[in-house]
Amino acid sequence: MSTPSVIDAISAGQVSLRNEPVQARSTARLAALMDAAAAVVDEIGYERLTTAMVAERAGASIGTVYRYFPDRIAVLQALGARNLERALSRVTEEAANVKHDDWVSALSASMDILVQAFRDEPGFRSLRVGDVIDLRPAPNETPYKSILAGALLESLVSRFGVPDNDEVRFAFETAIEVSDALAARAFARNPDGDPAFLGAGSSIVATLLTPHFGKP
Repeated sequence: MSTPSVIDAISAGQVSLRNEPVQARSTARLAALMDAAAAVVDEIGYERLTTAMVAERAGASIGTVYRYFPDRIAVLQALGARNLERALSRVTEEAANVKHDDWVSALSASMDILVQAFRDEPGFRSLRVGDVIDLRPAPNETPYKSILAGALLESLVSRFGVPDNDEVRFAFETAIEVSDALAARAFARNPDGDPAFLGAGSSIVATLLTPHFGKP
């Protein structure tokens, strides 16, 4: 599975932009708006974000924001798509790293990258990969966390030959959902992440997957 870009998500209809950036300057302007949105989300959460806040933080006019985004939801969708793009690139690269001798090592290191995103990526603690803003995607849309789970599983299948079937995919996606929920709880009141909740997430993931993948 290739890593989707924000533009891929726009083309698939998962992100609604008024105007797609076609020139380098327009692409840079769009990136600056998303950077501004991420900074605001990092401070106050995605629920309170407004297009006016994005414009003010970016030093742009509200008209510039509306040139690309029809509303605040579209801003959040684009930011979620960017978070997904970055997360997918990092975790799949880590899972394929030859330094890992087994699936546990590769998966643990990949999950550590996601945990680090909670610490370092502006807005990630609140928005993550964007699924939190729409828990009922359209029938033809794949939830972003499902995309993340599928790509990471395929990396493990390719690297270590772990099984890949419907039962395994369900268990793996369940593990990602549980890990994400506990990571969100870990960072809800602790910018470094509550180690108890993070540790519980790791233990539950291992419990869910070991019957399918076997002990290393």
